[in-house]
Amino acid sequence: MRIQILSLLLGMGLAGFALAEGDVQAGQTKAAACGACHGADGNSLVPAFPKLAGQNINYLVKQMKDIMSGARSVPAMAGQLDGKSDQDLMDIAAYFAGQKGSVGETKKELVTLGEMLYRAGNKDIGVAACTACHSPTGSGNSAAGYPALSGQHADYVAMQLKAFRDGQRTNDGDAKIMSGVTYRLNNAEIEALASYIQGLH
Repeated sequence: MRIQILSLLLGMGLAGFALAEGDVQAGQTKAAACGACHGADGNSLVPAFPKLAGQNINYLVKQMKDIMSGARSVPAMAGQLDGKSDQDLMDIAAYFAGQKGSVGETKKELVTLGEMLYRAGNKDIGVAACTACHSPTGSGNSAAGYPALSGQHADYVAMQLKAFRDGQRTNDGDAKIMSGVTYRLNNAEIEALASYIQGLH
């Protein structure tokens, strides 16, 4: 009896470990359909679709769960995650997190404003520096679920910042950090910040 209980507990522990880790090889297979929009290695060539390569696992899993639950509306993702288990999501996230992300370029005329906003924020209008959550290099904070931004398409970043600002995207947690920061930014500032992030590495 004790051996059976021990075996059961051990099995449950191993299952939890596998889920916590994700399986990169299995994830590559499960992510095959994702390549149509996000690129086979997670480096999307279409500026409207986010790059997933090198993204933090916790962030990827949260976004997929939010899309599945309807907490985040992404029409292009309709039906793409149907039937996926938590393990499937972990495997897909592990695969993309393990890929090397590509980096674009920042428009020269937007570097100064974009860098200022990213690294120092703007205390005059109450905008915090992006580095506080997303790190100076744009690698994010996986433990906290803050996404990596380095090299992300400027068009995609600008679209998301405007969506947070305009209340079209609200899945940034109970603290509503992104909503609170972005509502103070105008379109020119968002464009500069997004361009800077595209070239950040």
